[in-house]
Amino acid sequence: MSKANPRALPQSIDETLSLLTDGGYVADRALATVLFLSLSMKRPLFLEGEAGVGKTEIAKVLAAGLGRRLIRLQCYEGLDVSSAVYEWNYAAQMIEIRMAEAAGIHDRSEMESSVFSEKYLIRRPVLEALESGIGGAPVFLIDELDRADEAFEAYLLEVLSDYQVSVPELGTIRAAEPPIVVITTNRTREIHDALKRRCLYHWVDYPDAARELEILSRKVPDANRRLAREVVAFVQKLREIDLFKAPGVAETIDWATALTALGQEALEAGTVADTMGVLLKYQDDIARLDEGEGKRILEEVKGG
Repeated sequence: MSKANPRALPQSIDETLSLLTDGGYVADRALATVLFLSLSMKRPLFLEGEAGVGKTEIAKVLAAGLGRRLIRLQCYEGLDVSSAVYEWNYAAQMIEIRMAEAAGIHDRSEMESSVFSEKYLIRRPVLEALESGIGGAPVFLIDELDRADEAFEAYLLEVLSDYQVSVPELGTIRAAEPPIVVITTNRTREIHDALKRRCLYHWVDYPDAARELEILSRKVPDANRRLAREVVAFVQKLREIDLFKAPGVAETIDWATALTALGQEALEAGTVADTMGVLLKYQDDIARLDEGEGKRILEEVKGG
């Protein structure tokens, strides 16, 4: 739960941009615009982009800035209703049944109404997101939806249509106020158009050099200014070549942090080679840089 005091929703694009900036997120105006519209129109925000570009962070900063609970549903293959929505506390229900039998209660309907009550309902993220707290409706982050199965995606579409969940033993549970929904996907598979149509869409791209440098100045303030410029220039050029996985902003931050911890004030060939595992996560990509690509990029950075 966010520790910030509850805050009213931003009333303009500029206020939305300020909310993100105050939370340490360096956003462009296009993102601030679609986020403002999502909040004002009460529509889910669908964020698509490569892994590591800061999609998840947007929801975190939004929740903190508004003083709302952040409820995160991390999607994965095989995600089902019992993991995502609700399930019953079967162990506690069995104890209740045994105690009722010991007390001489044998009325089936009475026993069912007792064990299938909210007391024994375990609320998972989807059901939690339908409950408003003191600060208002929560921010509901549905993270990496493309990892979930299409069957769950279809179920989620139904939930987002009316912001309600049907629990057969209890009835329909509706949200008094719809949550602020942020959906992210790394585009490992296409999400069905029916769900996308209910959302406002934004592609989160890698930042340009100026914005990435500003991100570093906020996230790694101890980094030498020259080092920060060279790190950003190196990463920007690295993204231009055909890698299995280009480094995201998170990797840029990690690399600058690591180099700063090593006392570096500028990029050096030896240190670049030794720390490449911080920036790249696949051996084939690292090997390509070791074969000369890294030296070429470093020379361009130093020459520029």
